Amino acid sequence: QVQLVESGGGLVQAGGSLRLSCTASGSIFSFNAMFWYRQAPGKQRELVAKIGTGGSTNYADSVKGRFTISRDNAKNTVYLQMNNLIPEDTAVYYCNAYDILSKIYSSGQGTQVTVSS
Repeated sequence: QVQLVESGGGLVQAGGSLRLSCTASGSIFSFNAMFWYRQAPGKQRELVAKIGTGGSTNYADSVKGRFTISRDNAKNTVYLQMNNLIPEDTAVYYCNAYDILSKIYSSGQGTQVTVSS
């Protein structure tokens, strides 16, 4: 199973930016599809962005044009660059990994992002 450690969350004003990082260990990182999910208080967890092993990306409609997911296989790290943040982006953000060889799905502990208006 992959161990995932998120960082980079915090408090930011609306219109600001944050970059989340998620560093993985315990698996061959390049064989993992990586995901960022978020969960706001009282709401279901939602998929924010995905990056495949080949670098293809997908985004939730609510973040398209504002968020960018990327990966650095040499550093075993996936990033989520979040620009033009709005209060509705406030949530705990979770990094997830799907190992395409072992078919094991892993999740990190989450990092809090708070956007003030």
